[in-house]
Amino acid sequence: MSQFPVRRRSLIQTLSAGLVLPSLAPAILANVQDRPQMTDGVQSGDLLGDRAMVWSRSDRPAKLVVEWDTTSTFAQPRRAASAQAHAGTDYTARVELRGLPADQSIFYRAWFEDARTGTAGEPWFGHLRSVPGLPRDIRFVWSGDTVGQGFGINPEIGGMRIYDAMRRRLPDFFLHSGDTIYADGPVPAQQVVENGRVWRNLTTEAKSHVAVTVDDFRGNYRYNLMDENVRRFNAEVPQIWQWDDHETTNNWSSGKQLDSRYGGAAIRDLLGPARQAWLEYSPMRPQPGDKGGRIYRSLPYGPLLELFVLDMRSYRGSNDANLSAVPGPQTAFLGRTQLDWLKQALVHSTAQWKVIAADMPLSLAVADGEMSPGVPRWEAIANGDNGKPLGREMEIAELLDFLRQRQVRDVVWLTADVHYCAAHHYHPDRAAFQQFEPFWEFVAGPLNAGSFPSCALDMTFGPQVVFEKAPTEPNISPLAGLQFFGEVNINARDKSLTVTLRDLDGVAVFEQQLKPFGHEV
Repeated sequence: MSQFPVRRRSLIQTLSAGLVLPSLAPAILANVQDRPQMTDGVQSGDLLGDRAMVWSRSDRPAKLVVEWDTTSTFAQPRRAASAQAHAGTDYTARVELRGLPADQSIFYRAWFEDARTGTAGEPWFGHLRSVPGLPRDIRFVWSGDTVGQGFGINPEIGGMRIYDAMRRRLPDFFLHSGDTIYADGPVPAQQVVENGRVWRNLTTEAKSHVAVTVDDFRGNYRYNLMDENVRRFNAEVPQIWQWDDHETTNNWSSGKQLDSRYGGAAIRDLLGPARQAWLEYSPMRPQPGDKGGRIYRSLPYGPLLELFVLDMRSYRGSNDANLSAVPGPQTAFLGRTQLDWLKQALVHSTAQWKVIAADMPLSLAVADGEMSPGVPRWEAIANGDNGKPLGREMEIAELLDFLRQRQVRDVVWLTADVHYCAAHHYHPDRAAFQQFEPFWEFVAGPLNAGSFPSCALDMTFGPQVVFEKAPTEPNISPLAGLQFFGEVNINARDKSLTVTLRDLDGVAVFEQQLKPFGHEV
């Protein structure tokens, strides 16, 4: 690996020690309580070329101002400012930093200026590293599933410790693979878990019931941002967010029937508020598609890596038996527009490694109750029949065959969702559908949620479990330590990609090195 992690640790320690003082000149001097407050820290995200997004939230109408420099002394700061944050966006704001020099440490300080008085609030410091222009070692982490099954911020164990474990790995960025919140998962003051132990949570009104209104959904994001580990992580590690089901409600599709907790609301009543809150709180660059609501996107990261961030939730047909042999709206999972975009984006990518960030696994049989007695309803892609592609599997078959025909190599799939960690190798010799080239899929999670036993494999695409670590009983608390994140290291010298699965304390439980096509041992 490069020497960047050592340099970065030293720089961050310098900032943390308070040796860097801002040379801010507030427009109007005021008491602290009269200044706009940054209620939830800062986040950066969606690094793209010479750009990066910076996000924060104020306690009043205000403008987010960000200054950045390549040195922690801010000797020559450049400034950018947001549009006015207002109640209609829950006082959240984003600034896009432009003109970042390639492959540099970027230090930034952010504050809000009151819309009425111009008074400046106290600054919050952050750090990121810009996109490389030339090949260099890359490290990033990924996982998913935050504050699920009622496991919230537990001060007795130090809060969401896994975020600190990821931070200590000094990654270039973090990919959140979905379930960024559990809008359908209230957080009680305490619950009894395995071995009679008691898990105790910080609680808020917003997390006392399921989310229905946009303010309910916003409150779920604000809850997660109460955790000191999360805020520290956000300030030091750029993020790439995608979403799955719990940002709205469990296993949702257009045919979802809500339970009595929702007071008669229908799934369509949740979709607008849920997406609005996600878009307000994610450090994502606004996308032009879907009237500004599109989530899928690609993010090149220098010559060695490009990420293809999918949305497996917004365009799917209703969850059903998933057995149709005729493609159509009901068999959609990515949907035709997204699938065609993905195919063309992959074939035109010049990166050595193409990482597909999927919010659900390809071949794990993830059920969603039953259509009728003995007939399962399926939540993910697989339908459990081990045969030729049917239902949602047809989209994946089309994609894999396309990649084979166009000789798109060095494709790796990363995902979360199932609340355990695993490494799956796919090979046509084991598959019912054989028109594809071998590839790997890696699973990580959860971040701060219940852990669950492993799922059965569907053999349509020939997966093999090379490794998995999961409990034998469902909904095991984070106290058991079965929380996982994945780490990807790309070596600039030999262009190899190594995936390491790590536990709650950052200890490696599995490692797999992949060589570029044509360089396999």
